[in-house]
Amino acid sequence: MAAVARGIALVVVLPVRLVWELVAAVGAALHRWLLAPVGRFVDRWLLRPLRWLLHHALWLPLVWLFRNLIWLPLVWLGRGLAWLARILVWVPLVWLGRGLAWLARTVVWLPLAWLGYHLVWLPAAWLARRLAPLGRWLLAGLTAVGRWLLRGAAAVARVLLGALRWAWWAAGRLLWWGYVVTLRPFVRGAGWLWRHAVVPVGRAFAAAWRATVTPATRWLRHTVLDPIRATTREVLTALGLRH
Repeated sequence: MAAVARGIALVVVLPVRLVWELVAAVGAALHRWLLAPVGRFVDRWLLRPLRWLLHHALWLPLVWLFRNLIWLPLVWLGRGLAWLARILVWVPLVWLGRGLAWLARTVVWLPLAWLGYHLVWLPAAWLARRLAPLGRWLLAGLTAVGRWLLRGAAAVARVLLGALRWAWWAAGRLLWWGYVVTLRPFVRGAGWLWRHAVVPVGRAFAAAWRATVTPATRWLRHTVLDPIRATTREVLTALGLRH
């Protein structure tokens, strides 16, 4: 069987490996003696001078023209427009706003404040002093009504809390009964099925795998693949293609 494996390696694997080594050697030689020198020559004598020429003959003049003919005039124009807007618009608007504020304070706010003080505040203060006893009686009545309402709300809250506690207890007992009747037998049955069916089948499958597939794989590796690999290594070493 080892001789057959060596023959397969000499007839099938070795020519493919020799062609691959030949292609790799030709590619390395082309890169070292042709492509790399040509690339360095083109970069040094063509691309670098072209980049320098474009930078100094095109890019720098364009930047100078843009800065002096477009950007600086736009900056000066913006500053002039901002100065005109400040002198012709903002300053007059500020003075107009101050005048309108003074006019509103003098003509509208001060008369309205005087009228509100003498026509609303003073009569309201006098009425409040006269109605103070009635207000105290009204406050006492509202206090008593509030206490009665709080007591009633507390009693209703106690009743609702008791009903809620009973409903919670009843729901818990109902859920427990449902679990005992339906879910717990299912869980126990699933556990029994796992222990007595799934686990034995899994163990039998693992034992069959160890008894059949593992020995066959080990035999194929030791009898066929390892001799082919060793023969290929020896031939390549003898031909000087592998160190």
